[in-house]
Order: sequence, then structure tokens, then C-alpha cells
Amino acid sequence: MTLLYSEVEEELRAAVRDLLADRCPPSAVLARVESASPYDADLWKALARDIGAAGLLIPEDLGGAGASAREAAVVLEELGRAVTPVPFLTSAVMATWALVDSGAGEARDLLAALATGETTAALAVSFATSPYALPSPTAGAVRAERGRLTGRVTAVAGAEVADVLIVPASGVLYAVDATDASVETATSLDLTRPVATVTFAGAPGRPVAADLAPLRAALELGAGLLASEQLGVAEWCLTTTLAYVKERHQFARPVGSFQALKHRLADLWMELVQARAAARNAADALAARADDETGGAAEAAMAVAVAQAWCGEVAVHAAEECLQLHGGIGMTWEHPLHLYMKRAKADEIALGTPSGHRDALARLAGLPAPLAP
Repeated sequence: MTLLYSEVEEELRAAVRDLLADRCPPSAVLARVESASPYDADLWKALARDIGAAGLLIPEDLGGAGASAREAAVVLEELGRAVTPVPFLTSAVMATWALVDSGAGEARDLLAALATGETTAALAVSFATSPYALPSPTAGAVRAERGRLTGRVTAVAGAEVADVLIVPASGVLYAVDATDASVETATSLDLTRPVATVTFAGAPGRPVAADLAPLRAALELGAGLLASEQLGVAEWCLTTTLAYVKERHQFARPVGSFQALKHRLADLWMELVQARAAARNAADALAARADDETGGAAEAAMAVAVAQAWCGEVAVHAAEECLQLHGGIGMTWEHPLHLYMKRAKADEIALGTPSGHRDALARLAGLPAPLAP
């Protein structure tokens, strides 16, 4: 019963969905990804100001909402359903949680600024970084010497719109003003979530954590809640496909009436039901762990691994079925389907691959690894 949506969560969903329907239709997203700035700054301000999304995970005494991973998961479902080009996952979830878990004085000051949405942040690690493989303190991409950071990080998501970068360097977590770093946008498969190469050349950093434990917590939370975004992507693909096969006719009847297509869509619906259960379980386990700091870490880690091992592949399968069953129109640039396909493929390798999460799940469950052939 704890996996069901609460009344508060449903109200939050309705508010986000209404805002996105008004401000972020597919035509607007398509137009934006062809512009020089894919991120929608005005929409992000509306999410932060009108709904409080930017400060959702920030404690109330710092100006945030003091909500849990469950509420953040609901927001990510809706953002995934609209492939919304805003830095919610990178700033309001991952970077914010690294600072919340740190608890340092400098981190608290940053959180107060992030809560309003006027300031955004990003973790200066590759978006492909797995929660199970943190940067080595001695061989990391960035080195720190006397508070000055030097190094280069590739494939950083959210960096181009971040005001503050949270950087792991020499086993310590630093906050660096984005103006003190060089941020160069790189080619990204997902047009709605650009990545960048970030270079530090003696940039001044402010320590926000004495070790990388907050970074691991942020990556784990990001991976667990990414499953909800993947669920939103898959739901849009299934809903859109169902509507299309009812309208498209072949041999004087809707193509959706053919038994072969019915079976494919029924199978996909079953995958989505399981994906929802896995994503909700991950969000609930992460919320429970945050409420009880003395336990729940193993349960949350297993729930995250299960969700990512399943939801990434389901989102890709849903996008592939959507593309195939739309026929020629699905291959056109004017149809938003390609945005969902690219988001699903990019998310599948973000924060650890499904196979990496399956390996982690085997370790967490104490299961032996498969024997080599």
C-alpha cells in the first residue's frame, strides 16, 4: 500500500502536468532543441516559483519544501512524460542531495540559494558515472591543491546552465562558481539534456564535504529517481502509440484491431506495470532511508538497482515499439517521438547501465556471479 500515490503526490502531479501542458507542448520542445539554448529558463523559473520544485528536497529551515524522494519521483515522471528541458534532475535532485547529505555550513548556504531556483547547480562528474564506481581520490579527473582545482571532466549534464559546480577532487567535495570554470557544450544524443566538458585551471574551490560519501548518496538518489523519469517516457510512448493505432486504418479497419499488435501492446503494458512498481519502490525506499538514518541503506540500494536494471530497458523498448507502430510518420523530425527515443537511450546508460545495476544487485543480494564460458 505504501507504493500507491498519496493525495499530496497526486495534487503535485496535477500541478506539474497542467504547467507543462500550458508551457511545454511537444511543438515548443521541438523548436527549442533546434535553438542555441535547449534549456527552458522561463519554464524552470515557473516550476521553481509556482510549484517549488527547485527546493523540493531542501529542508524547510533553509527555505525548501522538506519533501521526500517520493514527491521528487512524481515530478520526474511528469518531466519525463514531456521530455522537459529543465535541470531538475541535475540541480534539484543530484547536486542538491550532495549538499543536503554533506550538512556542512558552506553547503547550507548554497542550499538556501538553490531553494528559490534562482541559483542552479550541477555535479561535475560524467553523467554516466555509476553510484558503485566513484572517482578515485588519487586518480580522479580533477586534482585539488591548496584550494585550487585543476582538471577536466567530460559529459557533465546540467553544467551549461549551472551557477555552481559541485566537484569531487582529491577525495574532497568542493563548490566552484561556474564562472571560474570553462564549460564547453558537447554533442549529446539527448537533445533535451545537453552535456558539456568542464575544465578547471586553478579554479578556487570551497570545501562542502570532507569525503565523497555525499557524492555517492547523490548518485544513488539520482539513479533511483531516474527510473521515474524513464517510467514517464515509457508511459508517453505507450499512450501515444495506443491513440495512433486506433486512428490509423489499414484494410478498412484500425491497425490496433489486429491481434499481433494487441499482443505487443499488452506485453508492453505489463512491462510498464512492473516498471511503475520498481520505480515507486525505489522512491519509497530512498524516502524511508532519509527518514531513518540508522538503517535502510541496504534496502534502498537494492531497490535502486532493481529499478534501474528494469526501467531503463523498458523505456527503450517502449520508444522502439512507438517508433515501429507509428510507421513512416515516426521517422520524421517534425514528430516528437525521436526526442523520447533519444531520452530513453541516453537515460539507459546514465548513472550506470542496466547490466551494471544487475551486477550490483547480485552483490547486494549475496548471489554468485555467472560463470565465464
